[in-house]
Amino acid sequence: MTRATIVALANQKGGVGKTTTAINLAAGLAFQGVKTLLVDLDPQGNATSGLGIDRQQITHSIYDVLLKDFPIEDAVEPTSVRDLFVVPATIDLAGAEIELVPVFSRERRLSNALKQVENDYQVIFVDCPPSLGLLTVNALAAADEVMIPIQCEYYALEGLSQLLHNVELVKSNLNPGLEVGGVVLTMYDARTRLSKEVADQVRGHFGETVYRALIPRSVRLSEAPSFGEPIEAFDGMSRGAIAYRELAREFRRRHGMD
Repeated sequence: MTRATIVALANQKGGVGKTTTAINLAAGLAFQGVKTLLVDLDPQGNATSGLGIDRQQITHSIYDVLLKDFPIEDAVEPTSVRDLFVVPATIDLAGAEIELVPVFSRERRLSNALKQVENDYQVIFVDCPPSLGLLTVNALAAADEVMIPIQCEYYALEGLSQLLHNVELVKSNLNPGLEVGGVVLTMYDARTRLSKEVADQVRGHFGETVYRALIPRSVRLSEAPSFGEPIEAFDGMSRGAIAYRELAREFRRRHGMD
């Protein structure tokens, strides 16, 4: 198997559908036969619980990988979806930003760890915390590309210049190959003019980088994580499931996986 494409999902604004996209795009690809790993780098651990992993039962997490040199393959957990695996996060990760400060090569801890498994998967997603600290820098240093979820609401582009600035900093200092690989429009409400205006504004700003699939605002999408299932398994006929299925197909086309 060739080396995995590594994608960091990042946006320092919370509540933009970042973890929802991480879970459901990863699951969507796995349902389409793409062997996928999701690394939960957010101390809130929502990608972990959203895929049905009981955080009380986790023996090893991404924290052990980053701070205790634990082999990442030993922290990988299977999920209820065939071909989808997760490296879970626990609350220990909350202190990792500070604990990483004195560590040697602190920005490359994740990059070095992923080298052990990059030939075992076709795609590796990293769900970043909603901040621009050392954990997100680790994800950007390890990634081939950044995927930015943007919600179709007021102030959608606010703060984005800071994220793009950080991407450029990481690119010039740590990871010359890093690109903004995709922008995903989330929480789209077809009934409002605002959603359409924001979508047009984002497409005007990012052009072809923006995925065509629009992720709708949907009750079923917000319910699925509490059942520990991606939307495809929870309600495969819902608008959210159809949208993420389309996004997964589009991702595969862009990355030559068809």
